[in-house]
Amino acid sequence: PDGTETGPDNSFRGHPFNYFTQGSCFSMVEVDLLTGDHSVLRSDIVMDVGSSINPAIDIGQIEGAFVQGVGWSTTEELIWGDEEHEWVKPRGRLFTQGPGFYKPPAFNDMPAEFNVTLMDGVANKFAVMSSKAIGEPPFAMGISVFFAIKNALDEARQEQGAKEEFILMHPATSERIRMAVGDQIAAEGGAGPSFQAKGSY
Repeated sequence: PDGTETGPDNSFRGHPFNYFTQGSCFSMVEVDLLTGDHSVLRSDIVMDVGSSINPAIDIGQIEGAFVQGVGWSTTEELIWGDEEHEWVKPRGRLFTQGPGFYKPPAFNDMPAEFNVTLMDGVANKFAVMSSKAIGEPPFAMGISVFFAIKNALDEARQEQGAKEEFILMHPATSERIRMAVGDQIAAEGGAGPSFQAKGSY
């Protein structure tokens, strides 16, 4: 076979993409239990981008994609016209169609301490000058803020005696964070462990 065949015999061969990249991220947050607001205190990212041709550009791309991912994970809620949002007409219409309807990340949403490290000695022999693309991984790392918020809520709930598992749906909006605190205020508002606030603009 010369590699040009199609079908089952060729299903596990080939090189579809020579720029695969990956990384790891850690984020630390502070959550205001009264308002549901949060601050990202620190984020540390380590990325494998091969032998970077221009580290300043790569780090800028990583930082920008990460902050975009933080917005996706915390503020950019999709609200559709349905039985819970009858004020959105017609039914099935997406209400949050742009930044006029939801809060994209701003300067104060950046981590107070933001460290990005590019790995050394990870050449990519399949690409130009051993480089790699940046792509979606740093965007997806924004989810680290969501899970840091959930961990903070879990700690707060345990301190208040609410030890049962709870659901925090994505994105972790201020409204969802506040109602997941597990205190008397949330309970009086009808929030049990599976309650999810759904956009009340």
